[in-house]
Amino acid sequence: MRKKRFILQDAKYHIIARANRQEMIFGSSELKEMFLDVVKRARKKYRFVIYNFCILDTHFHWIIKPLKGENLSRIMQWILSVFAIKYNQNFKLIGHVFYDRFKSIIIHDFRQYVATFIYIMENPVKANIVQHPEDYFYNGISFMKKGWYEVVNPPDLMIKIVLPGIE
Repeated sequence: MRKKRFILQDAKYHIIARANRQEMIFGSSELKEMFLDVVKRARKKYRFVIYNFCILDTHFHWIIKPLKGENLSRIMQWILSVFAIKYNQNFKLIGHVFYDRFKSIIIHDFRQYVATFIYIMENPVKANIVQHPEDYFYNGISFMKKGWYEVVNPPDLMIKIVLPGIE
């Protein structure tokens, strides 16, 4: 029996979900867009906030906060399963798309929130994909700079203060 996930009411979480066998399930812009479309559908079905995100070829990172009355596991299960079904249909595959369960790390304080926000933002830079985080299209910062808020929420005041230039 697997360990029960620890959930803290009104908390922000750093979520990480990795592809099974390190496959490049998000290896094209079409697949990343397909995933974002699922997230947009989820935002209509469930109430949650995404503070930042980054979708790389084999995994994604989020900072997410389920709103009152919502369940993190239910939100993630719906998103991951709907994407997996679409992915498998698209490639005529069967079986698991994601490796194991998604990881959820509770963000306990402001310092951890900022550190996680920056970590996610800089992921494509550390992966040597781009030189500047906003140059990577599938990064929350890129969406924020363009004013696109269908997936990611507008940056809160504290992020604007700590990271000038983010509107």
